Amino acid sequence: MPQTMRAKSKRGDCFVASLAAELHELKENARKVSFRSGQIVFREGDPGDGIYVVERGCVEISAVIGGQERRVLSHLGPGEFFGEMAVVDEQPRSATATAEKATVLSFISRDDTWRLFTRSPRLLVSLMREFSLRMREFDRRYLHEVFQEERLALVGRFAQSIVHDFKNPLNVIGMAGDLAGAEDATQAERSEAKATIRKQVDRLAEMIGEVLEFTRGASSPERLVESDYREFVAHALAEIAPDASRRAVQIEVQRAAPSVRLRMDRQRLLRVFFNLINNAMDAMPSGGTIALRFRVAGKEVITELEDSGPGIAPEIAARLFQPFATHGKAHGTGLGLAICKKIIEDHKGRLTARSAPGRGAIFSFTLPRLGRSAARLSGKSLSK
Repeated sequence: MPQTMRAKSKRGDCFVASLAAELHELKENARKVSFRSGQIVFREGDPGDGIYVVERGCVEISAVIGGQERRVLSHLGPGEFFGEMAVVDEQPRSATATAEKATVLSFISRDDTWRLFTRSPRLLVSLMREFSLRMREFDRRYLHEVFQEERLALVGRFAQSIVHDFKNPLNVIGMAGDLAGAEDATQAERSEAKATIRKQVDRLAEMIGEVLEFTRGASSPERLVESDYREFVAHALAEIAPDASRRAVQIEVQRAAPSVRLRMDRQRLLRVFFNLINNAMDAMPSGGTIALRFRVAGKEVITELEDSGPGIAPEIAARLFQPFATHGKAHGTGLGLAICKKIIEDHKGRLTARSAPGRGAIFSFTLPRLGRSAARLSGKSLSK
């Protein structure tokens, strides 16, 4: 017999011994009840009309947890008892008891049980102690199972997010591969297709690195180098333009990026642009417009992206940057926005989002400008 079952049985034997002593003259009133294998002793919601003691056989106690699926809470053998709490609190049964094989039970009615408790308060204390031990064991088992399920669900959501994030570059690779393999493709077209494939492979590798970095939860090593922000933005938009055109999305630069010097990790910051613009395009499946606005405010450069989609759903607004938080998208990332937030914060900036009636989603992030002293040390002037 396993150790846990032996311990339970020993506690049950102590209770039965106490019960037998207190029940001496009521022994005749304990009714023997037989059940065949698989037969229900009582169901959840049935009246709590008495306590059962297992004489022979085995009983399974189960309950529906969280309104979803039925879980086995315990298996009880000879000498153990069940059904006590419904007697004590006078509430309906909270679980279902089923005979696992041919089983004989002794049934002690609620009235007889309470007469015992009145005559022997120690018996009630022993009963409550046993119940407490059972609840501790149940909590331990249930929490373990919940954590296991949560881990599995997390893996599933994580995999779904990765697939979504990888879909766009893989589509671009597929189209470029078709062009490169076409019989009537020119040499220039093949060269351009190969270059596109190379870029997208590099992009995928960078995305994998970002995901691994995010799951590690640690900040990336210092990789910030001084760059001109206007030149960087022009490069980013040139990378994104083919995908936007294919999806009937027009990118409008309403206020040009300033030519200021920033310390940035170009590849990681490019990931932010890709993710925010791709999310905006996802919100506009029939096409639309993405407006970009840039401005300098004190020691920061502010970048703002506004789409012509339906805006941010109120249900998701408070959790927008949490991992795996999505709403209304069959394959939403959530992880992508969480990574974007981490990248901007690693650049000592802030990423925010808002939505106003009649407008689409507006994402805004800040990046710190290089101080004048830093610019002098590098031998470069700070452009305004």
